[in-house]
Amino acid sequence: MQEIIVSVVLAIVIIIALGLLFIVGRKQGGMTQEQRNVLIRILIASGILLGLQYIPASAFSGLDTSLFPSAGRWARFCLYLVDYFIIGYDILLEALEGIRNREVFDENFLMAVATVGAMALAIYENGDYVEAIAVMLFYQVGEWFQSYAIERSRRNISDLMDIRPDYANVERNGSLAQVDPNEVAVGSVIVVQPGEKIPIDGVVLEGCSTLNTSALTGESLPREVEVSDTVISGCINMTGVLKVRTTKEFGQSTASKILNLVESASSKKSRSEDFISRFARVYTPVVCCSALALAILPPLVQILFLGLPAAWIVWAYRALVFLVISCPCALVISIPLSFFAGIGGASREGILVKGSNYLEALSQTKVVVLDKTGTLTQGSFEVDSIYCSTIEKSLLLEYAALAESASSHPISKSLLRAYGKKPDRARVGHIQEFSGNGVLAKVDGLDIAVGNDKLMARMNIACALCEQAGTVVHVAVDGIYAGYLLISDQVKPHAKEAIAALKTVGVNKTVMLTGDNKQASEQVAAALCLDHVHSELLPADKVTKVEELLEQTSGKAKLVFVGDGINDAPVLSRADVGIAMGAMGSDAAIEAADVVLMDDDPMKIAKAIRISKKCLGIVYQNIVFALGVKFICLTLGAFGIANMYLAIFADVGVMVLAVLNAIRCLFVHKL
Repeated sequence: MQEIIVSVVLAIVIIIALGLLFIVGRKQGGMTQEQRNVLIRILIASGILLGLQYIPASAFSGLDTSLFPSAGRWARFCLYLVDYFIIGYDILLEALEGIRNREVFDENFLMAVATVGAMALAIYENGDYVEAIAVMLFYQVGEWFQSYAIERSRRNISDLMDIRPDYANVERNGSLAQVDPNEVAVGSVIVVQPGEKIPIDGVVLEGCSTLNTSALTGESLPREVEVSDTVISGCINMTGVLKVRTTKEFGQSTASKILNLVESASSKKSRSEDFISRFARVYTPVVCCSALALAILPPLVQILFLGLPAAWIVWAYRALVFLVISCPCALVISIPLSFFAGIGGASREGILVKGSNYLEALSQTKVVVLDKTGTLTQGSFEVDSIYCSTIEKSLLLEYAALAESASSHPISKSLLRAYGKKPDRARVGHIQEFSGNGVLAKVDGLDIAVGNDKLMARMNIACALCEQAGTVVHVAVDGIYAGYLLISDQVKPHAKEAIAALKTVGVNKTVMLTGDNKQASEQVAAALCLDHVHSELLPADKVTKVEELLEQTSGKAKLVFVGDGINDAPVLSRADVGIAMGAMGSDAAIEAADVVLMDDDPMKIAKAIRISKKCLGIVYQNIVFALGVKFICLTLGAFGIANMYLAIFADVGVMVLAVLNAIRCLFVHKL
């Protein structure tokens, strides 16, 4: 009966191997050469073993002679040994390499000891060599599936993240020349034709077009760009020809940074991965010693205390089964793969996680703190109204715009847009910026102060009270109050749904921190149904507030801060997890953050938490499943109930199932 089962299983393996060679091998890049070679070895070894199944041991007895009475027995052994080496030589070599490097206790060592021991028992009994070869064969089958699954997940990620451009078009002598993007200096003019990737971040000088940004943001909707619009590397130009003036070096461009983030993410391990690594270092020597004890102690007990035969062969076989079952492959392989797939799946959706430790922390998020401008609001401020007390409106706006001309703050940009002219920087000097308050500058020889009421209080200037919601920018000329400009910012379309979505993923508290005035801040907070709001904060005040909230957060609960500006960088670094808005966010914020959202959509915050929860759920499923099956089968093996075939399932079967479960982390689109 056992021979029939083995034959059927081997026939299935051969059919699967042939099918994989034909189907997967036909696809360009379907499998690596190493995977193809292993599959061919599996096919050859299965065929030989299947053929040997139908040659009875008695058929070799005719080879026995008076000179070599056991010639048939050894000829039979040699045939099986050839098959064993075909399928397992690499495992044996890696086990020897591990011993030579004093890194003995790994899965290769366990498989080598178990199968060599099984072969030795079969030689001693002139028995069945099938079990030893079958263990190695099915182990290689499992390793192949694991290798293919990992390679496939990496290929999926690299295909979707294939945003690194190969060249940049530069005009030379009236024609386009393709050059290495690394050779393009900041301020150069490059040409991007339809169908090409934008190689370097820049600003459109000529042309209008539609960009495919899906590889960066995960969004399928194209983006329209025209003159003066900012474009980022990695996007695909779909329609018109664009002339772009580069604003960054290639190494600092968006595409390069994204690829560096994804490539370096695996170096930052989560607590779960660290636990598995420590567990494997302790677990493997323990089970090896346990197997040795199982082979020696029970026979000694039977001889010395029970007066029974030692049954060394029986207990040696049980110890070998115990070793095969104990291989920790499922845990060692599937846990890191789960995090890798989770990070890859998130990156496909425009969510870049810088390490699996941050992915794990996201799953424990209970408090989310958000900046207002550029995070919950559009960040595109517009001047709504102007109030004057001593000078004309046009002059008030002109002074304010010139004083703020050196700043990159959204409010400063809104003043320049309202001014509508290119500022004459020669008229401006001695600019002094007060973080969170405003600026002082010399404009046409006059002392101009532009900022909030705190700046006016610092200068002992009484300012007018504005009862309208919005950001009030006061202006003083030579110490005399001149009036104010009211600037408003629109809430992002999905901001309210984003806050509601955070509640559905287990967030207990949502808090908004902003340097804006109390009236405008409370209006936004009420519209979005936020739990708490703290307004009129300096960058240092935001750090203090986050530290206070961290002290109130208990146990494993984590605090997430979401921001986009340069002044948010200290808070992003201080939070348990910092999330930066990548499209509009500053470089400093993106560098300081642990997670980057590439399209500035606040809905992605809840999605990132869902992805992390799914990933951690799969990790825990694999841990419980692998350890549960292992310990059950180890117990059965110790009592002689489990044989080598059950051992194969406990090792290879569990590993394959755990790896396939881990691959689910890639599929996060509908979360």
